[in-house]
Amino acid sequence: MKLNGNALRIGNVVEHKRRLWVITKTQAVKPGKGGAFNQVEMKDIRSGTKLNERFRAGEQIEVIRLEQREATYLYSDDNILYFMDQDNFSQIEIDSRVVGNKRSFLKNGLKVSIEFFEQNPLSIALPNTVAMRIVEADSVIKGQTSAASYKPALLENGLKILVPPYIEIGACVIVKTEDCSYVERAKE
Repeated sequence: MKLNGNALRIGNVVEHKRRLWVITKTQAVKPGKGGAFNQVEMKDIRSGTKLNERFRAGEQIEVIRLEQREATYLYSDDNILYFMDQDNFSQIEIDSRVVGNKRSFLKNGLKVSIEFFEQNPLSIALPNTVAMRIVEADSVIKGQTSAASYKPALLENGLKILVPPYIEIGACVIVKTEDCSYVERAKE
């Protein structure tokens, strides 16, 4: 499906220079002299490289429709990740390079959405938040500070986050997958 350059939106996947790009930022510009254009920041789906491009308002851009399938993470074997398709219960194998740094949030039984283009998996979409256990946390000295403070803690997946002082080792916390930040203590 083709769209005008000024109709591109964040999240669109476009084919440009024989590669697939996901749009991360757009800014409509109408200069005093000349035609309007859309300043677009795109990220290559395969390599993750960024590209800034200008598309004129009348320029036709090919927008790609991706097939999305719900799946459950099963396990990993070296650099291959295994998921189970929720519709037909078949196994889907994905190279870990496709997933990138999202791999650290994958736990057995986690439900994700996998995006396909021509039967090839392009990326996975994690839930907005996941529950993780704290395996290491610094102790807090009472009265150490009068302002609200956070302490460093290590999650079961090896990532470090900042948590409130009342969170102890073994506690289960909700973590935002987008920026790896603490949200709240999980209801157990």
